[in-house]
Amino acid sequence: QLQLDESGGGLVQAGGSLRLSCAASGRTFDFMGWFRPSPGQEREFVAAIRWSDGTTYYADSMSMKGRFTISRDNAKNTVYLQMNSLKPEDTAVYYCAAHNGALRIKMARDYNYWGQGTQVTVSS
Repeated sequence: QLQLDESGGGLVQAGGSLRLSCAASGRTFDFMGWFRPSPGQEREFVAAIRWSDGTTYYADSMSMKGRFTISRDNAKNTVYLQMNSLKPEDTAVYYCAAHNGALRIKMARDYNYWGQGTQVTVSS
C-alpha cells in the first residue's frame, strides 16, 4: 500500500508563494500528481510528473499556466508543487495522488492512491 503525506499548505496573501510537499512511502509508483476540488465535477488537475524521467504535465487552464511548477526529489520520494503569484481563487484543499501503470494523466479517477489533502488559503 502506498501512503502519501502532504504538507506545506497555509494562509498566504495574494501574490505570495507556497510550496507543497508530498512524501510517498510503501511501494513504487509511476506517476504522481496534484489536484484540487472543482465545483460540479471531479477534482481538477493541477500538475503531474512521471517518476522515471521527470516528465512534467500541467493543466491547460489559463488561470494556472506559468504559476505552478511540479518537481521531485528521488532520494526523498517526494514531489513538490511550487505555487507562485497566488490568487484568492487558488484557495482550495490540494490533494496529492499517485498511480502505478498507465493512466489518463489529468483524470483524477485514474489515480489509485490519494493523500489527505493540505489546505491552501489565499487572502485578497
